[in-house]
Amino acid sequence: MEIQLHKFAEPRLKFACGNTAEDPRDGLTIYGPFDKGKVEDFSVGIIGTSDGIAKTLKWLNKINKAVHHTSQDIAKPFFPGFEEVFHIKFNLTNIPTVLIDQDTLFELYKFDDNHIRVNEIVSLYAEALIEYVKEGEKKPQLWIVTIPDKVYNLCRPKSKIPKKGSIPVGIKDPYSRRNEGLFETDLMKRWREAYYYENHFHNQLKIRLLKYQILTQVLREGTIAYQDDVTLSELKKNQRRQFDTAVAWNLATSMYYKVGGLPWKLADIRGGVCYVGLTFKKDETNLDPRWACCAAQMFLDSGDGIVFRGRVGPYYNPLTKEYHLTRERAKELLSKAVESFRKYNHTIPKEVFIHGKIYFDNEEWGGFEEAVDGEIKLIGIRIRHEKYFKLFRAETYPVLRGIGYIRNARSAYLWTKGFIPRIQSVLGLETPNPLDIRIIRGDANILDVCQDIMALTKLNYNTCIFCDGNPVTLKFADAIGEILTAGPNEGLEILPFMYYI
Repeated sequence: MEIQLHKFAEPRLKFACGNTAEDPRDGLTIYGPFDKGKVEDFSVGIIGTSDGIAKTLKWLNKINKAVHHTSQDIAKPFFPGFEEVFHIKFNLTNIPTVLIDQDTLFELYKFDDNHIRVNEIVSLYAEALIEYVKEGEKKPQLWIVTIPDKVYNLCRPKSKIPKKGSIPVGIKDPYSRRNEGLFETDLMKRWREAYYYENHFHNQLKIRLLKYQILTQVLREGTIAYQDDVTLSELKKNQRRQFDTAVAWNLATSMYYKVGGLPWKLADIRGGVCYVGLTFKKDETNLDPRWACCAAQMFLDSGDGIVFRGRVGPYYNPLTKEYHLTRERAKELLSKAVESFRKYNHTIPKEVFIHGKIYFDNEEWGGFEEAVDGEIKLIGIRIRHEKYFKLFRAETYPVLRGIGYIRNARSAYLWTKGFIPRIQSVLGLETPNPLDIRIIRGDANILDVCQDIMALTKLNYNTCIFCDGNPVTLKFADAIGEILTAGPNEGLEILPFMYYI
């Protein structure tokens, strides 16, 4: 069988003064961020144990200067320093801090019930932050939440603690977990409410801080201060040292984005087009198996993103194992997207591409069409990871990123991972699998669809890497869904994406 392949161009990014580059680290180093001169100096605060605060202060001083490593790997360029890259400063001499009692934390580690353990540890951080924000005079724009590695290891869905030395807590009866007892104490009420939250520190902390609009950057002590870990061998420390610049690039870029700066935008995006990523996640805290959260993220042609919180509802069908919006919810969601586009651009978009992992059924597509009322061209794209189809090269490195196998006018395989000539490296450790891309609804040129998806793999402002394997429409919508299903979400405002990551 003869396979005709198409090589899609590597999308360019735009930086300060309209200069372009393929690699965001090149553009930031040479030209500066796209919003250079538009973002003011900002303040940060730190919450953590005494050790965590000391380690964070040391790390902040470190990234304000150039960060080098001994590796000659061009895929890991040196970091010139925060002020040098982004042309703004953050406070280094007068940083507000909130102290977490280490003895209390050690005691909470022993709680044998996962939900109670995670909820109590999150409460320790969240309640202290909320109290400071309500009463503190100096309110930093960004809070750095520094956690010991043990919090990371013991506050995840599948975490387990040794039985020896554990403290038995929690409510064992499933009925009592969800129903108030006749003589319920304040402690029992607190524990009962803990079961409505996901036992995941990062996600639970984020959703509990959303209504207070507190911006956070969660850091692990082991990420920024591995050299102080006496349990690590010198070999392990040397291996981690090779990633010092990557950690600096990723976290510094995330900090800049969270305080309102746009690090880069797409240089060749088509005008008047917006992209909506649509994902679903089951709400495990709800007894009704149909209940799921629909999360949506819209990306404007400027490259910036806006979050739309689709309501939690009965979107999952246990028989077909498919997720679909109702006509009413689909219309509501897309109407908000169009209105936001109008707000930012003073006109409606010419085309709206809806990216999802599902086939759009007639009901939900009918709702989308009602929202645009024939004024906007609407295209539905299904994007999934292909598990079995692969391409192999008779070379040292695997298939190039950007290779596409166009099956027909409405479907293609697109390799968004693979060998990248600019960094002489491979995105991923295994033989890359392609994305299976299909035009499910509406009409569009499959080549344009694939080129757009290539571009959308380069808009992850939460890190600073050459590209992602997934388009940001689905990657970020997934991240929003993870946060919004981590606990009760009724009454939450729609906030920019920076609050969810």
